[in-house]
Amino acid sequence: MHFDHTMVRVLDEERSIAFYRSLGFEEVRRARVGGDTATVVFLGLPGEEPRLELTLNDGRTEPYVQGEAYGHIALTTPDMDAELAALAARGITPEKPPYASRPGGSRICFIRDPDGYRIELIERP
Repeated sequence: MHFDHTMVRVLDEERSIAFYRSLGFEEVRRARVGGDTATVVFLGLPGEEPRLELTLNDGRTEPYVQGEAYGHIALTTPDMDAELAALAARGITPEKPPYASRPGGSRICFIRDPDGYRIELIERP
């Protein structure tokens, strides 16, 4: 076994792809699925396999209920301050300033994608 990918359902393809591009993701491939009722877009970070699948169900206009079981997607960055400055230039701000989750631990913070999914940024120099 190995971890393959995570899928999230999104409402606005362009808005979501633009958001994830600002985090460094690139579109790797896309396909029509579900008897031609949905589009899936696979995104990956440079040099890595695609690990994020955005699914757009045809005709869906109401936001999805994420439920209380969803937590977050986690990404690492070598420089939290530079990353947050680059994201701020694109209108993306953290929920609160970076902090260490435990004494001596890595700095972390959370942002949200256009559909409200939380993304944890972890500083690992």
